[in-house]
Amino acid sequence: MSKINALCVYCGSNPGTDAAFVKAAHDFGKILGENGLRLIYGGGSIGLMGALAASVIEHGGEVTGIIPEFLTAAERPRRLAQELIVTHDMHERKRTMFERADAFVALPGGLGTLEELVEQMTWAQLGRHKKPILVANINGFWDPLLGLIAHMRALALVPSPAQGVNLLVADRIEDILPKLREAARAVVAAEKKMAVPADRM
Repeated sequence: MSKINALCVYCGSNPGTDAAFVKAAHDFGKILGENGLRLIYGGGSIGLMGALAASVIEHGGEVTGIIPEFLTAAERPRRLAQELIVTHDMHERKRTMFERADAFVALPGGLGTLEELVEQMTWAQLGRHKKPILVANINGFWDPLLGLIAHMRALALVPSPAQGVNLLVADRIEDILPKLREAARAVVAAEKKMAVPADRM
């Protein structure tokens, strides 16, 4: 049985215009803290990222922030995090976040959040990992993306969930952990590691 101990959460460095997004970040941080799950996130102290990390810490949880050096001025890394990792670039940041997480959740966010989410989905589709991936569809935020993926599948451009990546969806914050844990039960620890091509070993 595979267990989730650390969760990577992608979300916006801005709060957005819907108050439900900040509330969702705060509520999810509370759930992570109270369940003893370490948050792996982008390291910022503003926007949804800041609300999420502050809530995890407020409720007794542990936080690892991972941020590239060039973003430290713009996103003001949270010094209250128990662990702050400053990387050389975005590639190192994303790889480090991947290696330290057992599963991935995307809260509402902008292009960076979308890019990180889609990259994890692509890696899973290519068989590089089997870690659970979930979108928190707060107030239907991810509906356009889900519609696009369904459109791609209908045109046979994206494999079905059984053949490729199974993107989990939770409309309510309280449903996220149960869905992730159910998905993780079938994934053994070895399968959660990034597959390395033979010519790179």
